[in-house]
Amino acid sequence: MKRALLVLMIIAIPHLAAQTGGVSSEWDVRRLLDALVVQTDHLKSVIAQVKTDAMVENGAPQTYISQWKTAQTELTYLQGSVESLAKQPERLPLALDAFFRMQAMESTLASVFEGMRKYQNPALADLLQGVVNENSTNRDRLRQYIQDLSVQKEQEFQLADKEAQRCRATLLHEPAPRERRK
Repeated sequence: MKRALLVLMIIAIPHLAAQTGGVSSEWDVRRLLDALVVQTDHLKSVIAQVKTDAMVENGAPQTYISQWKTAQTELTYLQGSVESLAKQPERLPLALDAFFRMQAMESTLASVFEGMRKYQNPALADLLQGVVNENSTNRDRLRQYIQDLSVQKEQEFQLADKEAQRCRATLLHEPAPRERRK
């Protein structure tokens, strides 16, 4: 009976995933992740142009400097998350981690932009803002992938749970094996 359940699940789950049609193909996910890597590399090179010393000389509070350092750290974490997701694109927790790290980095950078505009170079702040804005399409595609993947995982869970319940019911209704008398 357990083998039958296993065989059914192995056969049914890929068909269920194909029927949903919502989850991007592995090829599309890899292209998205490659685009994220390129974008984070570009962002890293622009962030490196921020001169925190010049900001401090122009009266910037230390908060902007710590936020700039935090943004660099978050960017490094984002790169690591994207690399992990590239190795296992079907893992929902890895996709969520990459998405949340991207949001955290963008949130921190929004404050850094303000400091740069006021205390360093408004043109560089605009360039950095533009690079982040260019990434919005990738962020939206990643968000959609996460939504589609979560729907697929939920459907897989429901199918497995339904089949497990059916097997339990079948096992409960089978007559107990008779003991041999000596």
